[in-house]
Amino acid sequence: MNKKGTSNFANGLIWFGAGVSIAEILTGTYFASLGFGKAMLAIIIGHVIGGALMYFAGMIGAKEKKSAMETVKMSFGQKGSILFSALNVIQLVGWTAIMIYDGALSANGIISIDYRIWAAVIGVLVIVWVLIGLTNLGKINTVAMAGLFVLSIVLFVIVFKGEMPVVTDDGSMSFGAAVELAVAMPLSWLPLISDYTREAEKPVGATFTSVVVYSVVSIFMYTIGVGAAIYTGEGDIAAIMVKAGLGIVGLLIIVFSTVTTTFLDAFSGGVSSVSISKKIPEKWAAVVVAAVGTVAAILFPMDNITDFLYLIGSVFAPMIAIQIADYFILKKADFINKGFNWINLVTWLVGFVAYRLLMYVDTPVGNTVPDMVVTIIICLIVNALAGKVGAKNEKNN
Repeated sequence: MNKKGTSNFANGLIWFGAGVSIAEILTGTYFASLGFGKAMLAIIIGHVIGGALMYFAGMIGAKEKKSAMETVKMSFGQKGSILFSALNVIQLVGWTAIMIYDGALSANGIISIDYRIWAAVIGVLVIVWVLIGLTNLGKINTVAMAGLFVLSIVLFVIVFKGEMPVVTDDGSMSFGAAVELAVAMPLSWLPLISDYTREAEKPVGATFTSVVVYSVVSIFMYTIGVGAAIYTGEGDIAAIMVKAGLGIVGLLIIVFSTVTTTFLDAFSGGVSSVSISKKIPEKWAAVVVAAVGTVAAILFPMDNITDFLYLIGSVFAPMIAIQIADYFILKKADFINKGFNWINLVTWLVGFVAYRLLMYVDTPVGNTVPDMVVTIIICLIVNALAGKVGAKNEKNN
């Protein structure tokens, strides 16, 4: 990264790679039961919500020049932030494993050897990407992204070239649940986005570009998944590629889209590890995240990630709600508590419980929006009361 910071184009390229993902295509297949029209509406609404949250999270890091977990310290204290840094590292190891597992199964569907061998190959490539480093990936990433873009369009055309079948909503997934599933994917990037926008030359422009590029590409990937399930009757993307005669081209889409997305998870795992302890070397922590994720992908089945996505939502939706309230409404950015900010930590716990309870309530906009509204309101009320108590104590003293 140069002294002037990363450009809008460089940030957009990073988040293009995040969006081009087999996991996003597979998640898109879950929406098929709604029918194409309702599925697309849910996907777009979910990404508008998730994209807005990504923008706010990215702006805090971009303006303060801090990584995602460093910005968490502003709201939860230096020691309090360790909880979220640890949860984020666990989340990123999980995502690394899921991405590699999905990529390995799909690759094995095209050239059948053993999915565990494919997992090892993809894992090694991710580690190579980490060792090359974000700074030195410029030209490699540009070439990889250009290739993936072309190949993704080819896949899109193949999926949608058939005649539109009539699919009606069978009631197996509610519209609100579908919106939440669409929110969940961009929501999973909230604890990461500032790791990349912190170096931005133009904070607002780079953050906006990152969010728009990711959201558009993610919607495109979800659409391929929905189309694959509806038009071809297949939920297995590898089977679609084989039927379409893509062969090696399909294999390249699978492997490199998995590597470029999983690299971000591993890299941010390293950044979050540094927030836990400054003694941890960032790059080697990222290598460890990639290695552990690879081993987990080889050893454990990870076929349904919906519970994992909802868990991420319940942890990080109330966290970013409190950060938004603190930074944009209460304007608290200068002081960082060296210990625990118990007021915000308890408020987060209430928001976490509220999210889990809202999972049993079907709303048209999913769980994230109502949970964040509740959390922000509680945060503002509690901080106002704490301010009055503090002022009263000062007056008495």
